[in-house]
Amino acid sequence: MNAAIVVAGGGLAGAATAAALAQAGRAVTLIEREAAPTDKICGEFLSTEAQSYLAALGLDLAPLGGEKITHLRLVRGTRAITTRLPFQGLGLSRKILDEALLAHAATAGATIIRGHAIRAADGRTLQIDGLGTVQPQTLFLATGKHELRGLKRDAPDPPPLVGFKMYFSLTPAQRAALAGHVELIMFRGGYAGLQLVEGEKANLCLLVRRDRLARAGGNWPSLLDRLQTEIPHLATRLAGAAASLAAPLTISRVPYGYIHRPDIVDPVFRLGDQAGVIQSFTGDGMSIALHSAALAAKYFLSGRPAAAYQRAFANHISGQIRRAGALYKIVEIASAQSALFAAASTWPGALAFAASLTRVPAPVRLS
Repeated sequence: MNAAIVVAGGGLAGAATAAALAQAGRAVTLIEREAAPTDKICGEFLSTEAQSYLAALGLDLAPLGGEKITHLRLVRGTRAITTRLPFQGLGLSRKILDEALLAHAATAGATIIRGHAIRAADGRTLQIDGLGTVQPQTLFLATGKHELRGLKRDAPDPPPLVGFKMYFSLTPAQRAALAGHVELIMFRGGYAGLQLVEGEKANLCLLVRRDRLARAGGNWPSLLDRLQTEIPHLATRLAGAAASLAAPLTISRVPYGYIHRPDIVDPVFRLGDQAGVIQSFTGDGMSIALHSAALAAKYFLSGRPAAAYQRAFANHISGQIRRAGALYKIVEIASAQSALFAAASTWPGALAFAASLTRVPAPVRLS
């Protein structure tokens, strides 16, 4: 297979990059390991910035049926505090969104090749199952949290955290109570996010320390039972609910706080989680992925090297990622959670202000 421009990975960052380059008249080939649509472990919250990037690509989100989100509800134990977000978010599953964006890239002229895993890389030479050796002139690396042998991230040891995701069909009453809200649920040793996505499904994503998971029995059913005992609000939400997946999606060893720092001759455009990883509770991971795609496309189309793009991208997101890390320490520590609740009770707008601290820059213009 011959291809001058290859995008490795068909998630948000990869598909958005392929769409932007194809719309600019470039011949681009995207390699995606999954042969069919698939669920991904993600909070699936699209901020206004993320929506703006997708609109700039010409992707119409309205037909996809996402749930409008206007409020944030902070939950701890028996207490809950609600505040209006400074923007309108959207709850939309990655399975639906990624497929729509891949189709959009194909319509723009990108070549989409699915069902082939990239096994290793040596510089820009790729070893691809079923396709053999490919050596593109330019490589955009968008493999998400998955490492590619030969191009692994220079990340420090990840924190001892395990992530879970499950969809639930809530009762009509609980679906109505959740509508329009994203709920951030804090507990000792972790946190969870709950919101609606299209099709009236509720997405429950949570991150928990390994030692807390072990104390809860070491598995998803026992952890979920323990959390519902500790958090009456969660128990109420899930009363009468039916799980929509046979088993939860899981992930571990995520290097939260990672920011790629290139050397001067780095030839690869790293996108999304391959370039920077923000704490999940901020709801800004998809915005960062789309920001990386827009910025990388802009730098490439103007003839600037990958290393220059990576330095600019790191400058754009480093403050947000550092602040997210600091906020996570508050979310993780029980005494700090109490202080946060006390502050939010006095000034509910503090929650919206905290959310604004991790937002990515305004959308990048490609012209």
